[in-house]
Amino acid sequence: MQKIQRERFSIAPSPNRSSFQTKDTVPDKITSRSVLETENRDLFRVSTHAPGPQGRLPLDRDTLLHSPSGNLFRLSQNVGMGWNPEHLSGPEFLILSTHGGYRSEDGTPIALGYHTGHWEVGLLVAEAARELKSLDAVPYAGACTDPCDGRTQGTSGMFDSLPYRNDAALVLRRLIRSLPTRKGVIGVATCDKGLPAMMMALAAMHELPTVLVPGGVSLLPDSGEDAGLVQTIGARFAHDEITLDYAATVGCHACASPGGGCQFLGTAATSQVIAEALGLSLPHAALAPSGQPIWLDAAKRSARAIVLLHQHGWRTAGILTDAAIQNAMVLHAAFGGSTNLLLHLPAAAHAAGLKVPGVHDWVRINRQTPRLVDALPNGPKNYATVQVFLAGGVPEVMLHLRRMGLLDTSVKTVSGEDLGACLDWWMESERRHQLRKQLTQNDGIDPDHVIMGPDSSRAKGLSSTLSFPVGNLAPEGSVVKSTAIDASLIGPDNVYRKQGAARVFTSEAAAVAAIKKKDVKDGEIIVLICGGPMGSGMQEIYQVTSALKHLRFGKHIAVITDARFSGVSTGACIGHVSPEALAGGPIGKMQDGDLIEVVIDRSSLQASINFIGEKGEVFDAQEGARRLIIRAPRPDLAPDPLLPADTRMWAALVQASGGVWAGCVYDPEAVVKRLHASGSGEGSLLSPGRS
Repeated sequence: MQKIQRERFSIAPSPNRSSFQTKDTVPDKITSRSVLETENRDLFRVSTHAPGPQGRLPLDRDTLLHSPSGNLFRLSQNVGMGWNPEHLSGPEFLILSTHGGYRSEDGTPIALGYHTGHWEVGLLVAEAARELKSLDAVPYAGACTDPCDGRTQGTSGMFDSLPYRNDAALVLRRLIRSLPTRKGVIGVATCDKGLPAMMMALAAMHELPTVLVPGGVSLLPDSGEDAGLVQTIGARFAHDEITLDYAATVGCHACASPGGGCQFLGTAATSQVIAEALGLSLPHAALAPSGQPIWLDAAKRSARAIVLLHQHGWRTAGILTDAAIQNAMVLHAAFGGSTNLLLHLPAAAHAAGLKVPGVHDWVRINRQTPRLVDALPNGPKNYATVQVFLAGGVPEVMLHLRRMGLLDTSVKTVSGEDLGACLDWWMESERRHQLRKQLTQNDGIDPDHVIMGPDSSRAKGLSSTLSFPVGNLAPEGSVVKSTAIDASLIGPDNVYRKQGAARVFTSEAAAVAAIKKKDVKDGEIIVLICGGPMGSGMQEIYQVTSALKHLRFGKHIAVITDARFSGVSTGACIGHVSPEALAGGPIGKMQDGDLIEVVIDRSSLQASINFIGEKGEVFDAQEGARRLIIRAPRPDLAPDPLLPADTRMWAALVQASGGVWAGCVYDPEAVVKRLHASGSGEGSLLSPGRS
């Protein structure tokens, strides 16, 4: 039996099949008759009339004569749902969330959500709604739930992950516009795609006040592994590094509390940080522990904020500015945030009608901004996100950045104050002093070891967050979280250098299978292609990077891909390679055994990836570029056979709208221009984009 178990775990599951076997037999007690009929005869007593709500609508002659019928009927709908007709005249506010699942009164599940990140979000919605009601406002609530990248890793569900973000932002915007009497919008979201979608939706509401409430984070287990490490149990078991019993036990304990995003500074946590850095969330709202009173309090105060913004006529356009985008980029660098924000922050800027930051902007900010936060997965001590919150979170990091002159503190925030005033409050607040003290008392952690000044961070070896390799394999660029490369691989000059033979895979499943079967050798470079928008919806390949990180030899294997990475990925993992293989990128011409050179200077942030040899011959990057031009693409290049038609449409629209480095957005003007060009014979919407 043990042998059978081992064999089942040692092969990569196909994208549409889980290796975990569930019971799919129908219980004997369910019969066709029980499906068609019921034994409860009382159900047949059906009413056709009801008394209806009591009271009168607050109507007057002018309203009846001049209001649209929809504005009148909304009042009937509201009292029909139980609202007191005497309390209909207050300003109306919409609360949108990504809530998922269905909880009973005591919190036990009736129907599960997709992930813990949205499981408790409904509590934040209720808290904000109660506060709005107490302020004589009329709250509305709607939802567009979100998927979980952790749940879809290694499955065909990942092909819908990034495309979901655009679709959800579109749905959320439609929901906002479909309540034409709203005076403002509160967005509540937590995780990898739902929160960026919410940011994009709120950013587009230029003339309305909006506030974003981050959904917070989950707690660490008292013992065991965090939610990032635990996602590697399959690979470690395949390499005999853990037992089956250990895997089952730590897997059960990893999500230690029912709500909140994962405990590491991945895409979910980074997105929360960015929302606050933009001024869309209240100070010290990001990374709060889900379900706890301090977490609920943020929703209550956010309700007050939206009413305050409405009363003063302050709009989102006055908060989301080019300076706010720059501040958010600085915070991303200081935290060591997920590379996925290179997609999401430009998308928010695009939605706001602002300048979309390009690679040169990211390079400039990462060169001038040191990493100041020690958090999972970047190290060196790997503190959890809730511990970063207790150490002071976003405003504490901002205090250091303000002293360094890296922030524009004149920008407005949803608190009603400018950023400078918010930081003055934070520095002297009881909240700051009590929470930092609690971190020391409860966990024995000095908050200044979690969030540190530039001198301390430099002394501890923290380097700037991102580098952007170019070269004959990535003529339009790529990205690597250079701060997260294992320090033992960095030379005394702070440069990572590697030459290795390529191991080329056209699917994540094939790469994972090779890793689990010990078919990838120490020192090789995995080249994973067909993972960009056209091949897989720009899938996230955490299965690959996490397996390598937590295997004994894994740090000596680099990864180069046109796919993207989970925010918890670390190591010499170079993603977003452009152009992607299926768009004619030279990465799609690589063969097994080709010699690749990777150079990443963590001081200057200069980096390159180049093809420099084949069949025993070594040459320079220029000669490699020449050979790649004349070399034919691999014959096995193809989109994943399970790629949905919806995702193919998304990829076409994204390509027409500027591609990966524009944030994978939908740009209507660019799409229409491409369609017109197609009609005139000048090009096609489906043609590979190179912008």
